[in-house]
Amino acid sequence: MRCPVKSVHNAAIPITVLPAPGPQSRRAARALEWIWRALRAWLPRLLIACLSASASQPRAWDAERMLAAAKKLSPRAVAGVRALHVAMATAADLDDDGRLQAMNQFFNRRVEAREDIEVWGQVDYWASPLEMLDKGAGDCEDFVIGKYFSLLALGMPVHKLRLVYVRAQIGGPGGTVQAHMVLAYYATPNAEPRILDNLITDIRPASRRPDLSPVFSFNSEGLWQGVGAQTAGDPVARLSRWREVLAKARAEGFQ
Repeated sequence: MRCPVKSVHNAAIPITVLPAPGPQSRRAARALEWIWRALRAWLPRLLIACLSASASQPRAWDAERMLAAAKKLSPRAVAGVRALHVAMATAADLDDDGRLQAMNQFFNRRVEAREDIEVWGQVDYWASPLEMLDKGAGDCEDFVIGKYFSLLALGMPVHKLRLVYVRAQIGGPGGTVQAHMVLAYYATPNAEPRILDNLITDIRPASRRPDLSPVFSFNSEGLWQGVGAQTAGDPVARLSRWREVLAKARAEGFQ
């Protein structure tokens, strides 16, 4: 659409001639340009510092090591880590519910859900958080792993989180049943868990997820039958893929 323009053929329009910029103006412009470049370079570090200073509990990550590890992978991994830092800085002062929402949304929106055979050329591969950000894609385990370590990095206690292997009924009653993994959050040890899932956007209590049947659950400290309290051994000793991803995540800067 073209905007109407008032005719000014017969109007006396005063014209002000601006003087050419002098040496002082050029120096000021160069100084402003230098400040802008410095801000762009230091903004990610400033956000990390804000996260460190504002978190109510000690953070469980090494930001510099994480960024260095991302640089060894690809520019996309670096961009992903920096975006994660921003999301975590924003969530640092929130309560548990706010942090759960922030990390669930970050990974569900940023990462494309794809099978391991497409991404890694393997039937089953558990990617570290940085490996997933590098690929920009992952399957259910990868989403859960990324959310788990990011929430721990924000200071959430290990005992509040469990990775849960489930049988998921896809398409409602009578639909296909397939293996799936979700992240469960326990506000207290006996509370009903809330479920973070890459298949849906909202976080729901387990009672509102009748499509999921728990098989076993685990975290960095324990392994359980279903989602109950009965222990089933050491997860690091019994789950080789979990042992491998723990080592990779710690090498990337997660604790």
